Amino acid sequence: MPARARSFSPFLAVSGDVLIVADRPTYAYEPRHRSRPRRPGRFSPYRRLFATPGARAFTAGNLLARLPMGMFSVSAVMMIAGSRGSYALAGAVTATGLAVTALVAPWTARLVDRHGQARVAVPATAVAVLGSLALLLCVRYGAPDWTLFAAYAATATTPNTGGMSRARWAHLHRGDPAAQHTANSFEQAADELCFMLGPVAAAFLCTALFPEAGTLTGAILLMTGVLIFAAQRATEPPVAPRTATARSPLRLPGMPALLAVFLATGGVFGSMEVVTLAFADGLGHGAAAGPVLALQAAGSCVAGLLYGSARPAARPHRRLLVCVAAMTLLMSVPLLAASTGSLAAVAGALLLAGAATAPTMVTGMTLLQRMLPRVQLNEGMTLAVTAILGGIAAGAATGGWLAEHTHPAAGYAAPVAAAAVALLLCLRTRPQGTTKAPPS
Repeated sequence: MPARARSFSPFLAVSGDVLIVADRPTYAYEPRHRSRPRRPGRFSPYRRLFATPGARAFTAGNLLARLPMGMFSVSAVMMIAGSRGSYALAGAVTATGLAVTALVAPWTARLVDRHGQARVAVPATAVAVLGSLALLLCVRYGAPDWTLFAAYAATATTPNTGGMSRARWAHLHRGDPAAQHTANSFEQAADELCFMLGPVAAAFLCTALFPEAGTLTGAILLMTGVLIFAAQRATEPPVAPRTATARSPLRLPGMPALLAVFLATGGVFGSMEVVTLAFADGLGHGAAAGPVLALQAAGSCVAGLLYGSARPAARPHRRLLVCVAAMTLLMSVPLLAASTGSLAAVAGALLLAGAATAPTMVTGMTLLQRMLPRVQLNEGMTLAVTAILGGIAAGAATGGWLAEHTHPAAGYAAPVAAAAVALLLCLRTRPQGTTKAPPS
């Protein structure tokens, strides 16, 4: 029966010479098919997240600045190898830049924490862009090889744009674990999207236009994006003075073990990429390796967005353990698929395996943020990124050795082993480290 609203109207009657007046209830019936309250959709947390004033503006600038992160290495390799005819030189230059970044990035992040994002990110980005342009000119005009190393090393001052964005979300939604969980999931999905589209864009620009086009476009996008991001001062976290007794993030309880988990997880990424390239090349389908790897990033991107609509973990350490265990299990699927000798089977397996990496990274970042004092967020998250980069380098070397000295399919044992190491290390992270450190 449809719901009805009760009201009253007078009832008149005559009995003999007496007039009777009484209240008579009447009912106004609502339509039978009235609209029901809409249930919150799966992506409602993201709508609420971006309803925050200023969130869309700083996110747009950050995504613009983050896309070149997936372009620079590929662009540098194609530019140097095309000009000098040496992939060994190109690889050595990019490896040197990665090593210098691992040393410089935490110091840049510390300056960001102490002096503010806008004051540090803009000049640091300007130095990095000048380094990219110097590399371009050195390659273009045939400068000595040592100038390539020096120019690319200058790009190490590039700020951790993803870390700065996560720090803004943590500031805007402090005290709201659900919103922070959604924000971390979105940022991880954005990372996957940028590293999926970046290499494709770089390869297209370098081949369709001219060899230096990828580096030039990346430098322009990076500088423009950081300027837009830094201009959003209303959402920038305030700079809190650090005390003289503030400890390095490396000395926080549980921090070294968690960074070791990130290091091993980076090994999964690095080994999977090199082994897939070798496997596809061994089958005579080297050109298809890029799209196949993009499937892994796509699976991780979708999983990250779906994971962000789930409830945040009450015990991040326990959930991290579950996520790493799932990652270890799913990383065995490409190994089994490779034994069939089918690239299509490996592509499907990578799509499935990628679904485990985003939840692992999101939960790890959530745990990391709870360990860190508010004034050390950028430094701590940059240390995590540095650990991941180190793991990628080690994983790439290990996976490449296995693919070259054994059957290419056997190289897929490297991601499984790296994930298993991450699981063992995860068991050593201390649950008490999840307690929020005081805002020193």
